[in-house]
Amino acid sequence: MVLITEEQIRKFYQDGFLALEGFFTSEDCDAMHAKIQEILSSMDVPAHCRTEFSTQEEEQLGTQGNAEYFLTSGDKICFFFEKGVFDEKGNFCIPRETSVNKIGHALHAKDPIFKQITHSPQVQELARKLGLVRPLIVQSMYIFKQPGIGGEVTPHQDASFLHTEPLGRLIGFWIAVEDSTEENGCLWFIPQSHTSGITRRMVRTSSGSFPQTQFTGSEQNYPDSQFVSLPVKKGGLVLIHGEVVHKSELNSSEKSRHAYSFHIIESQDTQWSPDNWLQPSPELPFPPLYA
Repeated sequence: MVLITEEQIRKFYQDGFLALEGFFTSEDCDAMHAKIQEILSSMDVPAHCRTEFSTQEEEQLGTQGNAEYFLTSGDKICFFFEKGVFDEKGNFCIPRETSVNKIGHALHAKDPIFKQITHSPQVQELARKLGLVRPLIVQSMYIFKQPGIGGEVTPHQDASFLHTEPLGRLIGFWIAVEDSTEENGCLWFIPQSHTSGITRRMVRTSSGSFPQTQFTGSEQNYPDSQFVSLPVKKGGLVLIHGEVVHKSELNSSEKSRHAYSFHIIESQDTQWSPDNWLQPSPELPFPPLYA
């Protein structure tokens, strides 16, 4: 098990992010990769649910069909796609297995491999060293960054999408299933940007017979010069504070950049916003990390 020092914990809370190389083994990563290939081989997505994923406001959830698919994905394994992979009839333009942007949002509960990784002893020990008393797992994603077409993720703060009162209770765990480099779309961060609050939120709204989402507030413009890159090798873990500003660039290389990510909240003395797009369901209440 990787030894986490108090100095590393201090640095995470100071900068808003932290890379821990070698946190998982190569065998762990290979098991996740193999399981995803199995899931992709049986992928069946109705045409109206063929949703392209974006963090940009004007591209979020254009129709009721894909809005419903997204908003009800918190207790399921659902598929979200890169831009331009469908023709005008909704058919795939490229091989199905290379069209997916991410799979979410309940791998941690619905698949035994990802459940084991999420609840692994080293994750639980790290959470305890971070001072988390009653952490709950709220969502998980497998993110692809396909070769040549892996889309840009624009600068954002995770707490804009997963909001708590008070702020500061959300942490992302981002695992490099493959090497993550500047060429294939590694993460970039603005150090200490988690100290300034959040500037926009994506919230549920009522529209007709089914909820929709909309953004409130506005995202700031962040100069590229403020960002620092954070390449990590296969098996590395990146901790992401819920309010730190981060992004990733297009993958224009010939190598994919697979990652598994999940978010936890400290539930003690914390309120999960009823306006969040993601809500616990009777089928899947947010499971405790320490279970």
